[in-house]
Amino acid sequence: MDFEDFPETSEPVWILGKEYNALTEKDEILSDVTSRLWFTYRKNFPPIGGTGPTSDTGWGCMLRCGQMILGEALVCTHVGRDWRWARGQEQREEYISILNAFIDKKDSYYSIHQIAQMGVGEGKPIGQWYGPNTVAQVLKKLAVFDTWSRLVVHVAMDNTVVIEEIKRLCMPWLDAACCEPEGAAELNGCREGACALAEEETALWRPLVLLIPLRLGLSDINEAYIETLKQCFMLPQSLGVIGGKPNSAHYFIGYVGEELIYLDPHTTQPAVDPCDDGQVPDETYHCQHPPCRMHICELDPSIAAGFFCRTEDDFDDWCMRIRRLSCNRGGLPMFELVDSQPSHMVSADALNLTPDFSDSDRLERFFDSEDEEFEILSL
Repeated sequence: MDFEDFPETSEPVWILGKEYNALTEKDEILSDVTSRLWFTYRKNFPPIGGTGPTSDTGWGCMLRCGQMILGEALVCTHVGRDWRWARGQEQREEYISILNAFIDKKDSYYSIHQIAQMGVGEGKPIGQWYGPNTVAQVLKKLAVFDTWSRLVVHVAMDNTVVIEEIKRLCMPWLDAACCEPEGAAELNGCREGACALAEEETALWRPLVLLIPLRLGLSDINEAYIETLKQCFMLPQSLGVIGGKPNSAHYFIGYVGEELIYLDPHTTQPAVDPCDDGQVPDETYHCQHPPCRMHICELDPSIAAGFFCRTEDDFDDWCMRIRRLSCNRGGLPMFELVDSQPSHMVSADALNLTPDFSDSDRLERFFDSEDEEFEILSL
């Protein structure tokens, strides 16, 4: 397959919050793109569920895009956005741990096996195609088991991001501190309850992966959203966008002019096994040809946009930038940012559910649709 070289253009190139000049920084652009984790179809991996498929060719593209957007969050968490991959360089321990979380076997945190099996609970049989919302819901559930990364994956439903809800999730000790009974004495110089956590834990914020499933039109993207979508790739917190065409998903990482830049999972490669020394043969996890591009108007309107906030300051900065964007006249806001839960949002009570784990899952599935049930944002 021939890959078109990157365009010679004076227009700025944006890749996940970083701006480049295509005329003078082509090597830097390609190095940045190559350093993103590239997950594609694989074949000859252990059967999913013990007896299921040994390849995800033809059905796993959105699952692979979910791995890519989460992989980017793990890179930002553990090695930093500015980390660069180079063929043959000695691998950092944290990077190997990230790759191991995605290796195609049942006990990797975010393997195709885990995603496919967790998807069964979302009503998607193994081997069935996912939409962006389903993969977001599954990643949210899997992240709970990843104690190394301590991520909070939050899926903002109903086109609404609720600041209070996110702060409660990312700083759970706040709730515990509020609930501390009066006169909870210090024990051996250390207060019980919330503060029994390590001191740095209480001071910290759990890194946030914010996924926002959106429907930006009916069958085609509404052009009123195009400028806003581009601006998402300019935010330093950007994790990109998963979406594409029906039954053909891509991971969008930036744009130049009217074209989106993306990583394409539609290449089948043999499954990889880690070496005995723990190293991972990793060349097939990095796209080493110029990235694919497509006109922004070709994008299917059903997407999920992703953002990563490592600290509370990052999140506050993101909120400020989103509010500033929504004041611009250049485009239509893609979602709403509110301080607290608006009354029009469906509550657990309205569905007659008690919000324990099993019911909150059912509540998510109430919202979980890939097609006609999305609230359509209109002018």
